[in-house]
Amino acid sequence: MEGVSATEATAEIFVTAFKALKPKQREAVLQKLVEDAELADDLADTLALEARRHQSHTPLRDVLKDLRIRV
Repeated sequence: MEGVSATEATAEIFVTAFKALKPKQREAVLQKLVEDAELADDLADTLALEARRHQSHTPLRDVLKDLRIRV
C-alpha cells in the first residue's frame, strides 16, 4: 500500500475484515453502529455527503437569495 496514508490503510483493513464476516456477523456489526447514536449520526452524515458529492455547487449567497433571506 505504497503512498497510502495511515488513515486510508486502517480503513482498508477494517473494510476487508468486515467483508470477510458471515452475513449474520455483518448484520450484528451494522446493528451496533446504528444503536450507537454518535456513530449512527456520523454514518448518516457520511452517506448524505456521498450522495451529494457530484451535485453541482450553488454559492451560499444564491441560496439565501432564492430563500429570500437577507444578510
